[in-house]
Amino acid sequence: MKKRHPIETLIEQGEHQQLDFKFEVSDSKKIARTLSAFANTDGGRLLIGVKDNGAISGIRSEEEYYMIEAASKMYTRPEVPFTATKWDINGKIVLEVYIAPGMDKPYCALDKEDKYKAYIRVADENILANEVLVLSWKKKSKPEGTLLKIGKPVEKLFAWLDKHDSISIAQFCRVAHVNYYTAKNILSDLMAMGTLHYIVVEKHIVYQKQTVR
Repeated sequence: MKKRHPIETLIEQGEHQQLDFKFEVSDSKKIARTLSAFANTDGGRLLIGVKDNGAISGIRSEEEYYMIEAASKMYTRPEVPFTATKWDINGKIVLEVYIAPGMDKPYCALDKEDKYKAYIRVADENILANEVLVLSWKKKSKPEGTLLKIGKPVEKLFAWLDKHDSISIAQFCRVAHVNYYTAKNILSDLMAMGTLHYIVVEKHIVYQKQTVR
């Protein structure tokens, strides 16, 4: 029995949060958003030369690698590092591009209006990171750390989370009677401190208490 190639085994998983298939790369700006999303979330792999249904079509030239390189060097800020490996699978070449979880978030890529935005990976999609996430990443990287005053809004936030699974920024504004700016700063402080984490529900970012492992 012929041994299966590791890439074939990977393809069988289907596309998910850490795996994306591309038949080809024809737009470096567009693929830069995927690099941003992987780097800002849990990392992941791009398999180029693979159709959406998992069929291996192979890449036609070295151009695919250069498109990825251009996406990283020209259209992500800071530059998203990657490694690339070419695999020969039954005479067809698949380019595997690996992006590690980033250490210098937020990684941004150009959107359709040519503005730099940060993306996150949710299931098999790239979605825009909101202001709370971007602010929390910036605060987390500050050498002086984050100092949060425990006042009434924070007490109301945790009272809510004691009874509910998660909270949105709009709910927090209503529950704590604070404006968007204040809510954004409190949530991003708590995210930077590791007290809260985010999940995505129906493409909306909400916040939960971080469970201690």
